[in-house]
Amino acid sequence: MENPTLSLICHTILLLSLGFRYSNGQSYSLQMYHKFSHEVKEWMTSRHGLDTQTWPMEGSNEYYKTLHHHDSARHGRNLAEYSSLTFAEGNETIELQQLGFLFYTVVQVGTPNVTLLVALDTGSDLFWVPCDCQQCAPTSAASYGLEINLQTYSPSASQTSKPVTCNNTLCDLQNQCSKSSDQCPYNVTYLSENTSTAGTLVEDVLYLIPGDGSQNGTVVKAPITFGCGSVQTGTFLEAAAPNGLLGLGIEPISVPTILHKSGIVSNSFSMCFPANTSSGRFAFGDKGSSDQKETPFIINKLHPTYNIGVQEFYVGNALVKTQFQALFDTGTSFTYLADSVYKSLTSNYHLQTQDTPLTIDRSSVPFEYCYNARNRQSIKQGRKITFNFNGGNNFSAIQPLIFLRDTTGKFVGYCLAVLQSSSISIIGQNFMAGYQIVFDRDELKLGWKEANCYDLQYSSSSAPAPAPAPAPAPTPSNITPIQSPLGPSSVVGSPDTSYPSSSRGSPPKQSVSPDALPAKPNSTSDGTHLSSFFLHSALSFIVAIAILTIIL
Repeated sequence: MENPTLSLICHTILLLSLGFRYSNGQSYSLQMYHKFSHEVKEWMTSRHGLDTQTWPMEGSNEYYKTLHHHDSARHGRNLAEYSSLTFAEGNETIELQQLGFLFYTVVQVGTPNVTLLVALDTGSDLFWVPCDCQQCAPTSAASYGLEINLQTYSPSASQTSKPVTCNNTLCDLQNQCSKSSDQCPYNVTYLSENTSTAGTLVEDVLYLIPGDGSQNGTVVKAPITFGCGSVQTGTFLEAAAPNGLLGLGIEPISVPTILHKSGIVSNSFSMCFPANTSSGRFAFGDKGSSDQKETPFIINKLHPTYNIGVQEFYVGNALVKTQFQALFDTGTSFTYLADSVYKSLTSNYHLQTQDTPLTIDRSSVPFEYCYNARNRQSIKQGRKITFNFNGGNNFSAIQPLIFLRDTTGKFVGYCLAVLQSSSISIIGQNFMAGYQIVFDRDELKLGWKEANCYDLQYSSSSAPAPAPAPAPAPTPSNITPIQSPLGPSSVVGSPDTSYPSSSRGSPPKQSVSPDALPAKPNSTSDGTHLSSFFLHSALSFIVAIAILTIIL
């Protein structure tokens, strides 16, 4: 419970006058002290009889935390205009197999506005779109079998577009600015072979609407900074994000950070991942519910990402006592575990699984543990996988499996959708399925609660959205895992991990098999941690091939 005395002091002015001084009969001067100073403590004790021993010591963690909470409360009270916001086209997100199994949403930017289908990625920071393309992936929807109209953005066609100059605090490549142009460039090289993106930073408006449906007709034109990507190479030239990528990371360049600093919405956002359909939900400013479970983020100040700490985990009734960090990354389809953790989890799962092993060409299917089954209903009771996070709360994977069919559409079996990594652990989309995930950047904590994604309070429409029909069964031309594969989105590990340099100072994403990586986003990306796509598309590609070559 909040200390009322401390609360009273924290919500008053930071500086307190303890007396006036008269000078030369003409002016007054004030002595001013910080609210937690020794002088203020003495004054509050002698004047009001308050016990100041419980006040935080200057320079302590509690001292800075108290000041931070004061600022957050003040800013939230005076600055945040909306409790939650979502995109002008609505809060729906969609998983598209044609583009590599990421979750996408429709956004509108510029004046007049253009509509873009962008991927959502918490493993990267920069929002970028294909722009004034010299070398981009195809932007025609027909190229990807989509029945929507993909538009393109051009700064010269937008009345509200402004170039980001080299002296802007968001410009990381000031030393690469040319004499002929003062516009800030960005350039990112990824670990995937010959994969990079480059362009310039621009400012323009992003169209949003209140996420709770309480102000129908209200449109918020939010100024943001994003990448105008003109040149891509390697895997960016084929698929995954042909219309752009919306990075949701912690760095100053990310859209959530910009929206919060402008006072539009609170410093938090949520994503809901469906368990049995392809349609989810997204909202800026959403802090979830009071009954959600939570765990603190472990922030590396040099390269901040959404890392959490795991104390131990269960596979069925088997307890594995081990501590490690993992990144919650929506831009990675499958879950990756570092060597020792992976071996402990998969071996315990295998020992407790009653279905017989399925023989598959491992050069095509990346999963090590696959099993025979006539259909999903015939699968023997799987072993529940539960992580105990820092803070004591547990997180269970609702659906850790992917399901396989042959070229005729016949159900063949399933695999445990967990992949091995040499040093990186990542909680991917498949383990988030069935949850509303809250990224509370103000309190620096992750929240989660089981949800069907259609009864959420932040819905952008006044009437509840109708539940979608169950996802259709895969056909021979669409044979892929129900839960899609992606790859590590960004490096996780000890705080002193060193990363290859990138244009925005963010760690590039690590790829599992550079040779097999399929096409990636079509346009430029901020070099933040976009590599989650890479593996995601890559593995989606090899799994698709694998299912066509399953050995029964």
